[in-house]
Amino acid sequence: MSTVLDLADAVVSNNGVVYLLHFNRPLAHARHYMGWTTNLQERLHAHETGHGSRLMEVVAEWGITWRLVRVWEGHRDLERSLKAQHNSPRLCPVCREEGK
Repeated sequence: MSTVLDLADAVVSNNGVVYLLHFNRPLAHARHYMGWTTNLQERLHAHETGHGSRLMEVVAEWGITWRLVRVWEGHRDLERSLKAQHNSPRLCPVCREEGK
């Protein structure tokens, strides 16, 4: 079972955290990035500098901004499970608000 964490409390977790980033504009079809880490602050810094994943490297190259919108405590299997659902917009509070 996963726990949705307060974003400020999710900096470091021994179990790791799954996090969801919302792009301010889409890159092709991508509007979100979901990842897993044991050190959220370090991982977000890597994304800010265009490192950590190919998608986030391209996002940085294109000048697309993003924000952290959701964090869950959990292992990599939670990340895989959430990604397999292919419903990041439903998990994203920004997209849910825009859909109202």
